[in-house]
Amino acid sequence: MKGIDAVMHFAGYIDVKESVENPKKYYSNNFANGVLLLDSMSKNNVKKIIFSSTAAVYGSPKKIPITEDSELSPINPYGASKLMMEKALEASGFAGISSVRLRYFNVAGAAMDGSIGEAHKPETHLIPNILLACKSGKAVNVFGTNHPTKDGTCIRDYIHVEDLVDAHVKALDPNISGAINLGTQNGFSVLEVIKACENVVGKKIMINEMPKRAGDPPILVASSKKAKKLLGWTPKNGIENIARSAWKWHAK
Repeated sequence: MKGIDAVMHFAGYIDVKESVENPKKYYSNNFANGVLLLDSMSKNNVKKIIFSSTAAVYGSPKKIPITEDSELSPINPYGASKLMMEKALEASGFAGISSVRLRYFNVAGAAMDGSIGEAHKPETHLIPNILLACKSGKAVNVFGTNHPTKDGTCIRDYIHVEDLVDAHVKALDPNISGAINLGTQNGFSVLEVIKACENVVGKKIMINEMPKRAGDPPILVASSKKAKKLLGWTPKNGIENIARSAWKWHAK
């Protein structure tokens, strides 16, 4: 780590369903391995870390939009493991390591030129699953249609990956630290996201209604005021731009 000014830590497991089924995997990697990273940083005098955290640290919040001061009460091991790492980062401040904990809402989309995008195996993210189903002619699974939302499906705040990258670069400022939400302050239901994808691809997308998934909060929408104030950051891309860029990648 010699000659390194800052670390950006992205190496975490992110599958909520898997975290419920195999919590040890998540606590081991997302928390214990993260503490080892902090130890290595301390030994090598690296003083700044940008951490990929998550809106899952809030659990099922009582008030929307969610601010950084909202109650931290994760409802699945994924969110709990990320919160534990956040606490370790807060404590590491006493050892002279400054941290920015970026709480991602739903990151989606691909490079605007179609050069790079998501390729998980198995794919767990909504927009890639919608577009891959469209490409194959299959139906997309919709998990839960009786949530306490306007159309019964989960509502999430989707942020384009290029907007996310911009926020990380701004977070390298040595004067910035603390927890910051990364979202657009606009929520879209699963059915609304499917509609946006239909608008992009120009065809109807079939759905399969499935039971709710364990540990899935009904609504997660960010307040982005702190990100705008501290980082000077405002996301540029809405849901259709996100879907359009993702389709350019997946349609190859």
